[in-house]
Amino acid sequence: MALMGRRDGRNFDYGRQLSYAGPQALKDMFGGGHYGTVKAHSGRWQAFVKWCRSEKGPGINDARRIDRKVLADYAAYLRDVVGRGDLAVSTAQNRLSSVNRTMAALRGDQHVKLPSPSKALGMQRSGVRNSVPQGQDREQVKQIVDALCRHHQLRAAAIILLARTTGMRLREAILADLPRLSREAEDLGRINIQDGTKGGRAGASAPRWIAVDDHMRGALEFALQVSPGGSRNLIAPHESYLNLLREIIRPAREILHSHDLKGFHELRSAYACERYEQITQHHAPINGGHCHQLERNLDREARRQISYELGHARIDVVAAYIGGCT
Repeated sequence: MALMGRRDGRNFDYGRQLSYAGPQALKDMFGGGHYGTVKAHSGRWQAFVKWCRSEKGPGINDARRIDRKVLADYAAYLRDVVGRGDLAVSTAQNRLSSVNRTMAALRGDQHVKLPSPSKALGMQRSGVRNSVPQGQDREQVKQIVDALCRHHQLRAAAIILLARTTGMRLREAILADLPRLSREAEDLGRINIQDGTKGGRAGASAPRWIAVDDHMRGALEFALQVSPGGSRNLIAPHESYLNLLREIIRPAREILHSHDLKGFHELRSAYACERYEQITQHHAPINGGHCHQLERNLDREARRQISYELGHARIDVVAAYIGGCT
């Protein structure tokens, strides 16, 4: 953690920009280690900074001006976003927790924090899905893709197809190395999802191989076709990841909502349910299946495989995608 003598200046002497100060303070706090943790907290801190600078935010660019009221206002903003279906409760709680951690790193104390992110949101995360995932019907997905294409949202359409056929997160679909994946699909019949993964889980130490089918081949082929010239992914050489989110993803969400799809993350659940049925020959629990009661070992093996394919380290997380075991 930074020395107490560095606490008087703008952003507690971690730089003039709030977006820069937070990650630097986290690096000090963790002593240059825990790369995945620092990366995760930093990403959520950037979401907070974006809100601070927005019309709905307080217009702050100095951490010294952040107090408990600012944090409470941010919690209220996140509560509205969750209420619209644009953000999961768990994601909102994680964002508040990361803001708490980053403020502690910047200040060197615990005086400015939200004691309970869940109470601040007024919502509890259950960790178990209790609603049928949207996007399981491939005809619905096709209609969404067609609508996006009609609105010249080709890259958003490609992301939809990648998320549905591979279970990729939004960030993973945007940053996927398309030539490599296409080559692996052709040569090996499987692909290794490595780009844009959470917590620094990438490389040979964290392989994530997924078997290829015709739907996935079609999604990869379409993504390659609409990938900007000079790029290996869906980001043009002249644009940033944040610009793509603002210019492409945000407008696309309106089309998703008009076709009864809450967001891109629903497609990961749809993929998980489909894989559960392929592995067990039973519907996923959230779809009325009872494999978890009839064949517990098979159910557990399916959850372990799906956890691996989705890039999670624990099989209990799969309940958030396919339902619980009770």
